[in-house]
Amino acid sequence: MDGWEEVVCVSRHVAQLTDAYEPIDWAIEVPRADRVRVKSYTCDCVPVFYELCQAAGLMFIRRLSRGGDVTVVHESPWMRCAEVEGLWERLLRGEAR
Repeated sequence: MDGWEEVVCVSRHVAQLTDAYEPIDWAIEVPRADRVRVKSYTCDCVPVFYELCQAAGLMFIRRLSRGGDVTVVHESPWMRCAEVEGLWERLLRGEAR
């Protein structure tokens, strides 16, 4: 090889945003639970990536935005698992952001 290596992503990527997408009410991360379990995530090869999280019997989505040495974390509203799992699928399909 000539110093260039192909990057192989092992996680899902978020689809391109659709015209009629659902806006997610993002808020700055506020610690609300001692432990948070990451159930799923998107590939972090891009500057903005996501995690599906569960804590205290609820679920939410984290949006992580990297810029230089700084990572800014936002969270969706904490809601019942079924609601957030549906939102997660819409996010992955480009139907929510």
